[in-house]
Amino acid sequence: MSETYALPGLSAPAEIRIDATGLAHIRAGSPLDAFRVQGFNAARDRLWQLDLWRKRGLGLLAADFGPGFIAQDRAARLFLYRGDMTAEWAAYGPQDTKGIVSAFVGGLNAFIALTERRPELLPPEFAKMGTKPKPWAPEDVVRIRSHGLVRNLPSEVARAKIFAGGGDHALDDLRKRLSPPHDPVVPEELDASDWPDDLLDLFRLATAQVHLTPERLAATREEAWAWSKVDAHGHVGRQQSAPRPEPSEGSNNWVVGPSRTATGRPILASDPHRIYLNPSLRYAVHLTAPGLDVIGAGEPALPGISIGHNGHAAFSLTIAPMDQEDLFVCEKHPDDPDLVRHGDGFESIRRVREAISVRGGPDEPITLAFTRQGPVIAEDEGRAFALATVWSSPGAAAYLGSLAYLDATSPEAFGQALRYWSAPSVNQLYADRNGRIAWFMAGKAPRRPAHDGLLPVPGDGRFDWAGFLDAEELPRAIDPPEGWLATANEMNLPPGYPAETRKVGFEWHEPWRARRIQTVLGRQTSHRLTDSQALQADVFSEPARRVARLACAVSKGDGDISAMQDLLRDFDGELAADSAAAAFVEVLWVRHLRPAAIKTLVPDATLRALIPPGDTQSLIERLEADASIRDAILPPSLAAAWATCRTLMGDDPTTWAWGTLHRALFAHPLAACGAEEWNVGPFPLGGAGASVMHAEYRTDTFRITNGASFRMVVDVGDWDRSVYVNVPGQSGNPLSPHYRDLAEVWARQGHAPMPYSPEAVAAATVVTIRLEPENGA
Repeated sequence: MSETYALPGLSAPAEIRIDATGLAHIRAGSPLDAFRVQGFNAARDRLWQLDLWRKRGLGLLAADFGPGFIAQDRAARLFLYRGDMTAEWAAYGPQDTKGIVSAFVGGLNAFIALTERRPELLPPEFAKMGTKPKPWAPEDVVRIRSHGLVRNLPSEVARAKIFAGGGDHALDDLRKRLSPPHDPVVPEELDASDWPDDLLDLFRLATAQVHLTPERLAATREEAWAWSKVDAHGHVGRQQSAPRPEPSEGSNNWVVGPSRTATGRPILASDPHRIYLNPSLRYAVHLTAPGLDVIGAGEPALPGISIGHNGHAAFSLTIAPMDQEDLFVCEKHPDDPDLVRHGDGFESIRRVREAISVRGGPDEPITLAFTRQGPVIAEDEGRAFALATVWSSPGAAAYLGSLAYLDATSPEAFGQALRYWSAPSVNQLYADRNGRIAWFMAGKAPRRPAHDGLLPVPGDGRFDWAGFLDAEELPRAIDPPEGWLATANEMNLPPGYPAETRKVGFEWHEPWRARRIQTVLGRQTSHRLTDSQALQADVFSEPARRVARLACAVSKGDGDISAMQDLLRDFDGELAADSAAAAFVEVLWVRHLRPAAIKTLVPDATLRALIPPGDTQSLIERLEADASIRDAILPPSLAAAWATCRTLMGDDPTTWAWGTLHRALFAHPLAACGAEEWNVGPFPLGGAGASVMHAEYRTDTFRITNGASFRMVVDVGDWDRSVYVNVPGQSGNPLSPHYRDLAEVWARQGHAPMPYSPEAVAAATVVTIRLEPENGA
């Protein structure tokens, strides 16, 4: 099957070869042509997603969807990059970033223009919602920041409120363990006891996904600003809800060097974890042109790839939880609310006035406020709360820094390219066909001369940032003697690293996934591609095993509790989808034992509300160390968990299964508006947040929310043996055969081929799209 289109701006003929899994292999006469075709192809497969991404990021949702989106539009606009665009384009590296992005956007806009002539090419969502895609400007790609991941604003505020309420470091450890061990420095004059309740509303709204519901779409102008609350699951609504836990975003990656593989070639594996979306957050593509031959995955709205290989070297990334934002509390002048204290005097709050277009009515005037530290996220009579964030600095468009390393062929060149990486902060792994491997931590890490980034600070100038650490000041390892490297968002600053002076960050992910990966790789001396695939599907959970052991150690149990203990006695920590013990131990922990432990350890209700979901490592250690607490809360927790399982899965424990509760549903953004048929799933899965096969879930429904939507394993040097999967499919168009075709593969922890050589691509091709220069140019 073949199609032919004219593509404006193309300098020579190009083609897109689509294989059986929807992976697009693009071949063009020049790199800029390849990026132009990439934009065209991204729009062909993901136009609804791309249009929604742009409108959400630029604050243009209300124009399509009405007054219920005005507040979210205002929030998004607050975090747009507003600095010098010359500096912005230059910040991503020596390549012509503006030219590359312009070519990509040119291809994207060409497909949008094509849909005006051929409306049958539009995804069906546009007709359903009565909207049309809008053309992009190159600046749209880089100015949008709020899609990226930075941290740790919510944690700063929670910690400040704990300390203001009389809590101490030990109590805060129940919420979030610090590593390396560190006592936060509390500014004496800072008291969070009277901070506004809606302090984080605007920030949460700016970073929320777009949720389209009939109620929100029907919101009136009078109700517009009520749609500004984000609930514990990231949904925008009108009601204030419980504090929202920080999302469990993470990733795994590892590289095994040639001395520890069966083939003598490196193997690199990558499975980045993010919120499960439909379409997928990532898009896989192959770009080939003179001087360019890369395959892998990136964000569909960006040119290039960030995870994959270039025919010589492979690369992958996970989040390295650096602290890239701080809250500054700025004192207002007593007689002028537009002035804030800085140094020995006062300076003006910069107020920017804009207008939001609104469907069915007049524009909505808004005002945005900024101090020298950054956007003002809240104000009251005497204070302005301003957020210093890496987003405000040039070069912080998420993942675009990957353009600088697409042609790297040595660890040293790769590390040099990472000087241009700003956000999100990442662990980058590298492997090449010469057998070399490397790890680099990359991202803009603020210099904090006067504080540690763990608490909000006064905005009077004493605590301002002093630029960023140099790339050479971040940790790295090249060709380590162990012969392998792995990261899983854990605290991985090496021994002797000056954490107290450089203050890269003290809040990392819990160590469970990293420990498991290290255990498995450490005992494998002849690692194979299938071993990496199996490790990506590993469902072992150390905390689940430790909870089960605690339950089995309870001595004062009646006959019913003995039956519960029998179910758990042989449980080995494997959260298999068909396991009854896995279902029981997870229900026990998240619904009963964890809440009971927090209630017992934090008797003050106000402070207790700041703890959930709690630090699993800290809570389990407290239970393991204190028999009196265990004996008090474990028997009733076991009984309550047993009753819950009977309600959810029936009276017979032999029929219970973790996958009965723990399921992945890829809901379409319009599912609540009558498009349930575009949902994909649900699929029963094993694992949990502490498993290498990360499968975080809602505790109220057990529906899986976060995990690896994209997985890849690369055979470095024998590239055609590499594999990938992207769930639910490569396409975002519900009418495409590639909209859901990878979902079953993913659900059984499988992979699909990732052909690279010209011969393998030709053999795998099922559709060819030919692109010609417009008017024969």
